[in-house]
Amino acid sequence: MTAVLAVDLGKTGCRAVLWTGPDGPEHPVREVPGAPGLAESGGVTAAVAAVTAAAALVHEIASDLPSGRLDAVCVGAAGAAADPAAARSLAELLLDALPTDEVAVTSDAVTAHAGALGGGAGVVLAAGTGAVTVGIGEDGTFARVDGWGPWLGDEGSGAWIGRAGLRAALRSHDGRGPATALTAAAAERYGDLDRLPATVGHSANPARLTAAFAPLVAGAAADGDAVATEIMRDAAAALAEAVVAAARRAGGTRPLPVAVTGGLTGIGAPLMDPFAALLRASGLPLRVTPALGDPLHGARLLALDSAGPHEPLVIRVHRTTAPPP
Repeated sequence: MTAVLAVDLGKTGCRAVLWTGPDGPEHPVREVPGAPGLAESGGVTAAVAAVTAAAALVHEIASDLPSGRLDAVCVGAAGAAADPAAARSLAELLLDALPTDEVAVTSDAVTAHAGALGGGAGVVLAAGTGAVTVGIGEDGTFARVDGWGPWLGDEGSGAWIGRAGLRAALRSHDGRGPATALTAAAAERYGDLDRLPATVGHSANPARLTAAFAPLVAGAAADGDAVATEIMRDAAAALAEAVVAAARRAGGTRPLPVAVTGGLTGIGAPLMDPFAALLRASGLPLRVTPALGDPLHGARLLALDSAGPHEPLVIRVHRTTAPPP
């Protein structure tokens, strides 16, 4: 029996599941709030806290596993690609915090790619609070597009949509912009709009706070609000542009599958319909396919496979001394 703890650490949520069989997890997925990202100030400390809280397995493992220990832990963490040193620190700290002799840390975009396409060639758009696109070609060529965080990138992401919606609400509130249903929606969710900047600015995780408004923007667009519809179209254009760029870098003109993962997949037609239309109009032979698995599946795959095309993007640490009692 191989016991693997797979972790998907995002900016909104942190999910963990224990795999003890070949076909699927035999234990429930645990979820707690996520962390701002490894590249942020205090990101590693927040990540350790989130992973250990989500795991909640230290006492359960002893009764579930013959040895009382995990064979491996793999964490797909937001910000790992931007700060490899922080990713290594996270791996080393988790090696001490969890009952295992091996910890692997990589970007949550890499685990999403591995899970969605089973380690094969193609393009995966991971769109949730943030947004990053990863392409891997048949020859192993790797391309990463965006994922630059909420201040410099993540265009078309949940945080990007939510922030655009809140800006539109404030413009309407000021009389600078057209009337929109987003004004009332923002006031209902966040309270007095005059205090909205302070509400966002004082939040421990501003990206997560603004991303929570994205479904309301999509809902307003579905109801015909012109301002919200334009925001969703702009988001779709940004996401499609990232996919096309990754496909060109990774595959050139060769056909590539495209899978979309992350929380935005459930946001509905106002985003996904124009996104699909823009991919069809790109001129590239891109095939949108259902994801084979989620980032937790990808984390399990990478925990056990150190020979695949993703390996250069994975940081692994191994225990070299006797484990703690």
